[in-house]
Amino acid sequence: MEYAIGVIAAVAIGAFATAVGFDKERSFYPVVLIVIAFLYILFAAMAHSSDALVAEAVPALLFVTAAAIGFRRNLWIVVAGLALHGVFDFIHHDLIDNPGVPAWWPGFCLSYDVVAAAYLAVLIVRRKASMNPDDR
Repeated sequence: MEYAIGVIAAVAIGAFATAVGFDKERSFYPVVLIVIAFLYILFAAMAHSSDALVAEAVPALLFVTAAAIGFRRNLWIVVAGLALHGVFDFIHHDLIDNPGVPAWWPGFCLSYDVVAAAYLAVLIVRRKASMNPDDR
């Protein structure tokens, strides 16, 4: 069920961001990636686990770096960051013991991340196709 909810949430948030115009700003999906990266830190803090907090800081920093570089240089890096965070969700429990992570979270976040990455990839391709050839 968490997978279906993740897919529905990603599509709904993507569609809402498109309808409102949030995703016209380059910063929207990089900020989404940053928020996603910090949720595991939030779970560690909620569980009062210093060990998990320190362990979660390393991957969070990597995803924040990807978001910043992607924002400045190329949104395809953000697409990759979102997709790789989905992979991270899949193997997270094998890498980091974080007692604050709800049992359903990895499946939800995996499906959300992968669908959000696909949604952003479609936006990038569609926007490039609709650009004036002189602007490419």
